Amino acid sequence: MRTPTRDEVVQAADEIIAAFAATDGARYFSRFAPSATFLFHTEPRRLGDRATYERLWDGWIREGWRVVSCTSSEPLVQLHPGVAIFTHTVDTTVQTVEGEESYRERETIVFAVDDAGLLAVHEHLSPLG
Repeated sequence: MRTPTRDEVVQAADEIIAAFAATDGARYFSRFAPSATFLFHTEPRRLGDRATYERLWDGWIREGWRVVSCTSSEPLVQLHPGVAIFTHTVDTTVQTVEGEESYRERETIVFAVDDAGLLAVHEHLSPLG
């Protein structure tokens, strides 16, 4: 089983972060496996697959939600045969119908090696501070 390189992981994470920062759902979700799971402190339960998160995202968009800014810092990459774990601190500002909201969070993204490169299979956000 191939072990991904640090550069591959950083590039894959950067693509996810850039797509999220642009509120580009198609590009963002293309970096996740259909079976990916999501744990967000802002949601009452785990999102059990990508389609569930896409429906939630689409609802946010219909309500006027969009990302104003998203920056990543303190990245850490852990490499293992077949998988990689990317953790970082993420500062995000979003626009909602109620105004702007900003969050500082820790995020973990787990990547798995597949034929096309790396796909994210899990994302976890925890509040920071």
